Amino acid sequence: MPLESAGIFILIAVTILLIVALILRPGLSDAVSGKILSFVALFILPVTLALAGFDQHMEQSKSTQFCLSCHVMEQHGRSVHIDDQNYIVAAHFQNRRIPREQLCYTCHTHYAMFGGVQSKLNGLKHLWVNYISPIAEEKIELYEPYHNRECLHCHDGARSFEESEPHNIMLEELKSNETSCLDCHNLVHGLDNLDKATWRAGEKG
Repeated sequence: MPLESAGIFILIAVTILLIVALILRPGLSDAVSGKILSFVALFILPVTLALAGFDQHMEQSKSTQFCLSCHVMEQHGRSVHIDDQNYIVAAHFQNRRIPREQLCYTCHTHYAMFGGVQSKLNGLKHLWVNYISPIAEEKIELYEPYHNRECLHCHDGARSFEESEPHNIMLEELKSNETSCLDCHNLVHGLDNLDKATWRAGEKG
């Protein structure tokens, strides 16, 4: 068990013990010190635990394992093993250009203020549409055009990007999002071609 999780469980146990003590001995809250104890046990500790739990789940939702735990995302997970470096996802995964443990989140979060929250809300929307809404999406798609900001978060300032053609010619257009990176790099997951794809040796597609 991670140290952080162990700390939360200890805090939960302490909170429960304090609340049980206050229920069994209500007279404890008569004194000023007892009122302070009651406030801590019934308000401060539960709020702290709720915030800690929320933060932990937010971090867990960034993991590749979490994203691919939904069966509708399995094909997206397979695409990282395509033996073709023209596919953006396969090239980034196989060359370790992004952290594998946060593969999906790294590319699909919005690198703007509150972008992480917005990305997770979009994820919840996908869950709602595919599992709760009576009208499911035929296939998962982005809710808005992919912004160059997400690509430039890593590539901006890199010599291999800024000095290579045609990036060096159209750098300002790319930075202003006037021209999309996906206009040229339009092979992303390649879901329509997975049945015909070849797979990297030693990796299962």
